[in-house]
This record gives sequence, C-alpha cells and structure tokens, in this order.
Amino acid sequence: MNTSDAGPLHQRLGAEFRRRIAAGEWPEGLPVPSEAQLCEEFGTSRGPVRQALAQLRAEGHLVGGRGRPPVARRVTPSQPFASLMSFTQWARSIGRAPGQSTVEVARRRATAEAAARLGLDEGAPVVDLVRVRQLDGVPAMIERSTFVLEVGAHLFAVDPDAGSVYEALTSRGVDLHHARHTIDAIAADRTDAGLLDVAPGEPLLRVRRLAFTADGAPVEYADDRYLPSMATFTIENTVGGRTVAGRDRSDGTPPHPTPEETQ
Repeated sequence: MNTSDAGPLHQRLGAEFRRRIAAGEWPEGLPVPSEAQLCEEFGTSRGPVRQALAQLRAEGHLVGGRGRPPVARRVTPSQPFASLMSFTQWARSIGRAPGQSTVEVARRRATAEAAARLGLDEGAPVVDLVRVRQLDGVPAMIERSTFVLEVGAHLFAVDPDAGSVYEALTSRGVDLHHARHTIDAIAADRTDAGLLDVAPGEPLLRVRRLAFTADGAPVEYADDRYLPSMATFTIENTVGGRTVAGRDRSDGTPPHPTPEETQ
C-alpha cells in the first residue's frame, strides 16, 4: 500500500485488504492476519485497522467473529453504475412521468448505523438527502440517503429537484462505481405515511443501498421505501451466477431488466 495516497487511512487499508483477498494473497476460507500483525505491518494503531476490518465484514469479505479469527471470503463484484437504470430512466421507459420533491438536504452527524455502513466514526459529519419520488405526479417512494461529507457537499451546489442525483454527482467528478442492495418489507411509520399519503402501517418495499467508489470506499448509505402498488422488483439469476434485478411496472408487466437499482 502506498502510504502517500490520499484519503483516510482506514479506507486505504480497506482497499489493500480487499486487493489481497481478490488476489488470493489472503486465501479464501483461511484466517486473515491478526489486528496486532496488521498494526505492526502498516505501522499504525488498532483504530484504523479495526475500522477497515469492520467495513470488510459489512461487505461480506470477512466472516467469523465472537472469539474466532476472521476468515477471508471472496465476494462477487456488483454491477457497475454504467449499466444501471435510474428512477428517472425507469419511469420514462414504462411511459410514466418521473418527478421528485426534496424534503431536505442537510449536514448532520452520522447515526450509529450510517457510520458503521460508511466506515466512519459515529457523529462524523455527513450530508443527508430526503426526497419523495413520483410517477405522474403521484408519490411512489421515499429515498433517504446519507453521503460521506466530501461527496454530499456537492449537493448544496445542485438542484435535487432537477432529476438524478447520481448524474449530478458524476458530472462533478464523483466516483460512483458499484452498489449493493438489500430488499425487504417494512410497515410505514407516521413520517412515511405522511409523505406517501397512506395510512400508518401500510406495507412498503424497502431497498437499502450501499454505494462504493471503484477502490471499494463506501460513499453513500440509502434507505428507499416504495409503495408496492407503484412498483415491485424482479430478480433473475443465470447459470453463471450473474444476478439481474429490475423494477416491474405497477400493472404487472415484466420489467426491462436492469442490473440492480440506482437513483
């Protein structure tokens, strides 16, 4: 690892650890070096090493714990952003008019969950974005994104109501390379219900997203909540192991397949 590289030490360590797993230098299924060994090798304290290892755990590159040494595991790379379809593009592809209403863009201190996902210290400065996305003027989903400060700061210079936030960020040189998504169901709380004009407790589809740079540094943690009546999701698996996910039309028409989800 080049110690002169820019960026927080724990992110540079994380990138080096991922490289070693991918290259087989840390063989899959075998324990990785201990924190003490890594501290000695890189001449650093335990803090950055622990942050880097915690992030690799969150990404699935390390398994084990609770007294057992962490074990390396290779993770299939996610689809690149270049092949993804944004909410705006998806809406237009099914003949609907996309829209959005920004609830807030604010600099805040990272919550415990966001900090853990983004590899930050709890309370570190981040930028939160909350928008209601619409189809033909009707609320379809709420997106809540937490960006690391150096990325989120760009949002104060753009209009989030103008369309795709990712397009605006990439046009300003932000490296958005791949993302991981977790889809589950959740009941609308009072805030969700008010924004989506539904009753509290209404079922919603939740898509949690963690977006990364090309070298694996996390830059955004998002929690998007969809009305099932407006969109559903289809996941296709191939023999080769490639997974393709896409939003369905609300009328049940099969989707134009899109590898995973973006804004």
